[in-house]
Amino acid sequence: MQQNNSVTEFILLGLTQDPMTQKMVFVIFFIFYVGTMVGNLLMIVTIKSSRTLGSPMYFFLFYLSFADSCFSTSTAPRLIVDVLSEKRIITFNECMTQVFALHFFGCMEVFVLILTAVDRYVAICKPLHYPTIMSQQVCTILILLAWVGSFIHSIAQIILALRLPFCGHNLIDHYCCDLQPLLKLACMDTYVINLLFVSNSGAICSSSFVILMISYIVILHSLRNHSAEGRKKALSTCTSHIIVVILCFVPCIFIYTASPTTFPIDKMVSVFYTIGTHFLNPLIYSLRNAEVKNAMRKLWHNKIISESKR
Repeated sequence: MQQNNSVTEFILLGLTQDPMTQKMVFVIFFIFYVGTMVGNLLMIVTIKSSRTLGSPMYFFLFYLSFADSCFSTSTAPRLIVDVLSEKRIITFNECMTQVFALHFFGCMEVFVLILTAVDRYVAICKPLHYPTIMSQQVCTILILLAWVGSFIHSIAQIILALRLPFCGHNLIDHYCCDLQPLLKLACMDTYVINLLFVSNSGAICSSSFVILMISYIVILHSLRNHSAEGRKKALSTCTSHIIVVILCFVPCIFIYTASPTTFPIDKMVSVFYTIGTHFLNPLIYSLRNAEVKNAMRKLWHNKIISESKR
């Protein structure tokens, strides 16, 4: 399908053309990206190393942090480098790879958030059956299904992208490759493909958000039958999850269900979704979770002790 294209590379226009603003963008996003990687890698190492964080909830949070790290890496490094570059060129194959990575890890995050909601529902509403329902084998199968589902979704996006013929115009009014900005460059009527794109990505975001919010409403409603201490602990955990769900899905729905017309705010929302959300996720989970904070303290305490003995 690529044989019908005369375009072998694209030029990313980025966020701004103003030199002063570009320097500010470089500093801000460099800090955010480093913070995202440090925060998520710290969560990954803590969950993997701690014996106290062996429950299914932390098993899923491990993969959420992994998806956050990979999602940010698929866009942030190029954005940071391109901000100070005169030529922001990305080859056709690199562009398709970025489309695949964006949707693969973005979809993975959506599925993992759904799995964390399922875990909280079973833990709070079916506590006696929790060990059986959310066994290690079941959790592993659910994560494998999430990987497969993400792969299928990403392949669908790539198939749609490869069906687009490009006849010369190669300026992408964005800071990364995605199907929506690519639709504007295609020399064909893209109504049907845009409809398929919205019904795929938009439907996944919107339906998942509705399902998650309903599930957490059910969970919160069931907490009235618990003790004050149990209610407080469950409420703290669920509140963190709800905040992450809102931060993730509201920008996602805005991006993938909006009209094809691009407005300046679209880029800002997209930047927050690709960088800001994944920077905040580990902060929310660590700062609002006593078990994670205690595990991190023990990890660093043991690290300091082992270093002092050498």
